[in-house]
Amino acid sequence: MTRREVLAASAAALAGCGRVTSVPVAGAFPVSDVTIVKAPAYTMAIYDTIYRLVESHKLNVRGKRIVLKPNLVEFDPNTAINTHPMVVHAAFEAFRKLGAAEVKIAEGPGHRRGTLDLADAAGYFSTIPEFENAFTDLNLDDVAKRVIARPVSQLKSLYLPHTVLDCDLLVSLPKMKTHHWAGATLAMKNLFGLVPGGVYGWPKNVLHWAGIAESIVDLHHLFPRQFAIVDGIVGMEGNGPIQGTPKAAGVLVAGSDVAAVDATCCRIMGIEPKRVEYLRLARGEVNLGEAACRQRGETVASVRTRFELVAPWDQMVRAA
Repeated sequence: MTRREVLAASAAALAGCGRVTSVPVAGAFPVSDVTIVKAPAYTMAIYDTIYRLVESHKLNVRGKRIVLKPNLVEFDPNTAINTHPMVVHAAFEAFRKLGAAEVKIAEGPGHRRGTLDLADAAGYFSTIPEFENAFTDLNLDDVAKRVIARPVSQLKSLYLPHTVLDCDLLVSLPKMKTHHWAGATLAMKNLFGLVPGGVYGWPKNVLHWAGIAESIVDLHHLFPRQFAIVDGIVGMEGNGPIQGTPKAAGVLVAGSDVAAVDATCCRIMGIEPKRVEYLRLARGEVNLGEAACRQRGETVASVRTRFELVAPWDQMVRAA
C-alpha cells in the first residue's frame, strides 16, 4: 500500500470524528502485581535493580522477541523530558540476560523528524553500545493495518509498525510526567509513539482529533502483551510532557498490567486514578482502587511525592 492510499484510508476513517465520553467496562479485572522499588539516582546500581525487577515478575522471555519503547520526545539539557538512557540500557541488558532471542529499542517521536539526532542529544548513543543497530525508527517502519475490535474513539483501525506488531512482548519504558491535556503521561500514553509519523504526519494529530484519552485506550487494547517499567527516578511536574520542571521521585514502577502500573504511579504522584479519563475509560472506577493491585516492594505511602499540576488539572485530578 502506498503512502497516498494509507492517508486516504485514514482520512475516511476519521470522517465525522467525535469524542466518546464513556465506554462500558464489563466485570472486575484480576488483581495485578505492581512493583515499586527505590532508585535514588542514575548510577550503575540501576542495572542490577532493573534486572532483579524484571526477573521477579517471572516473564517468559527466553527465545522471545522483545521491543523496548522508551519515551523520546524532545531534548533540553535543563530538564527531564525523555526516559533516561541508563534505564533503557539496563532493561536491554536485563532481557538479554534472561534469554530473549532478540531485544530491540523502538520509538516514533511525535515532534521531531530527526529521530537519531534526538536520540544522540539525549545520550542514547553514548550510553547504549551499538545503539543504531538495536534501534528502529517507528515513524519510518513498514506498516500493516490493524482493525480496532471495540473502539473507544472514533478510529476504526490504525496502520502500525511491523516491529511492534511482530514482537512477543512490548515493554513500555515511559518517564513519570504530568501532562497538560491528559493529566498524567505514563505507560499507556507512551504508546502514542507507536503510531507512525510517516503515515499520519507530525505531531500525529489523528490521535488528538479522535480524543486523546479514547485513543490511549484503543492503542492499549491493540497490544495485549505488554510489560512496563516507569522511570520515576527523575520525572517531570507542572506543564508536562515537555515544558515542565524536573521532579525527583526516586522510584521505578513495574508490572505486566500497565493500567495498574499507571494507577499506582498516579497515586505516587498524588493524583487520583479514578479522575484520570483514560484510566477510567480503560478500567472503570471500581477497578482503580488500591485493592486492585497486589503491591510489591515499597508501599505507595513510603514513596509518595506530590507532583505539581497546571490548571485545571490541579483541581480535577488531585487526590484528597
